[in-house]
Amino acid sequence: MSFKKLNKKTVDGLYMYTFQLCTITLNMSNPPSSFQQTLLLTDEELGDEHIMTSLETPLRHDAFELSDEEKMAKIEAHFREIMLTLGLDLTDDSLRGTPKRVAKMYVQEIFSGLNPKNKPKVALFDNKYQYNEMLVEKDITFYSNCEHHFVPIIGKAHVAYISNGEVIGLSKLNRIVQYFAKRPQVQERLTMQIAQELCQVLGTDDVAVLIDAQHLCVSSRGVQDVNSSTVTVYYGGAFQKDAKKNEFLQYLKLSKPVDGGR
Repeated sequence: MSFKKLNKKTVDGLYMYTFQLCTITLNMSNPPSSFQQTLLLTDEELGDEHIMTSLETPLRHDAFELSDEEKMAKIEAHFREIMLTLGLDLTDDSLRGTPKRVAKMYVQEIFSGLNPKNKPKVALFDNKYQYNEMLVEKDITFYSNCEHHFVPIIGKAHVAYISNGEVIGLSKLNRIVQYFAKRPQVQERLTMQIAQELCQVLGTDDVAVLIDAQHLCVSSRGVQDVNSSTVTVYYGGAFQKDAKKNEFLQYLKLSKPVDGGR
């Protein structure tokens, strides 16, 4: 699979479709020539909108020059300054260790998917059972973070594929979802990254990914809508046919939004 750059018109179309319907279907097996991987927009154009500007997670060229320990030390110092700026008393027993805890959480937990060394190792096995129908792994719970406000995205991923002769261990499907979720994200990119990885690992375009998630940047701030959820979908290969789409969706039977763990 290869992906080219998004032009502004295409991005605006995707954004408006997501905003109005809280759903977006991404079909990239045959990307149009207008689809591009990166896009230059001013801060004023981006504003507060939920928009994907790159398929790859934006990383600096020197992103991994510092060790995890060095990163945690720097984050701890910076977060301490944020807390002090907010007027918090860091001599309080409850707050004293917060900068260190946050630094550890960022590097070793919720943003650990930024580091390629944490990418799950995947082994494939011969499809000795000759199972030629779709395999669906549904209700994969994940926690990610909105890259615009650094607040949680809580949702479920449903993935499916049709074997081309090899199969993957079920737990690896969960681990692939978790790896790409554990980084600052937008849901459209998360959907595409999971789909692209599955296509590459499995050696087939016959992959489907559906994500249903709640965004705390919507529910806890801004418009403060606690009832809406966002659905993004990728259909590749055989899943572009209506019969396969309907079969996949029938297995999921999505009848209610993700409850965010409540």
